Amino acid sequence: QVHLVESGGGLVQAGGSLRLSCVASGSINNIIHMAWHRQAPGKQRELVATITSDGITNYPDSVKGRFTISRNNAKNTVYLQMNSLKPEDTAVYYCNLMMPFNNYWGQGTQVTVSS
Repeated sequence: QVHLVESGGGLVQAGGSLRLSCVASGSINNIIHMAWHRQAPGKQRELVATITSDGITNYPDSVKGRFTISRNNAKNTVYLQMNSLKPEDTAVYYCNLMMPFNNYWGQGTQVTVSS
């Protein structure tokens, strides 16, 4: 079993920054990728950033240039640095860990960006 715990969410003004963290614990091996997703009220969950075991990152256009995903393999931790935040970034942000045959999610952390 794998557990993911996110932290770092909160309330920030537009243009501000936040850094999310996700610590993974448990039976972790052969990680395919770690990722951040988000879900705003009334909307589908969407992918925000991914990082593979080789450190290759990918972002949708909506956050490219503003968000940066990184990981510390020794600490089984993934981060999401969010800069130049916009009100439309308001959502619950979820950490995701994908291994062969298993896909794990954290409980989510709320990010609210005020205008």
